[in-house]
Amino acid sequence: MDAGQEAVLHILVNIFFLIVVWWSLQAFRFDVFLRNPEGLKAKLLYLFVTIAISYLVSSFFMEYLQGSFMLRNLL
Repeated sequence: MDAGQEAVLHILVNIFFLIVVWWSLQAFRFDVFLRNPEGLKAKLLYLFVTIAISYLVSSFFMEYLQGSFMLRNLL
């Protein structure tokens, strides 16, 4: 896989996991832990938590994918 294809794949994986994490975090009740769940600070926290978790998940996925591609060189 060349650098251009890898860059497109990386962007698509990041966007995919950003959407999946945002969708799955909607099941979590942030309002229990926040004083003002409708405020700007709460919405920014929700955004940053979504970005942080999606970054971790997409990084894990990309590392796993790169490792599986390198297994071809084993034989």
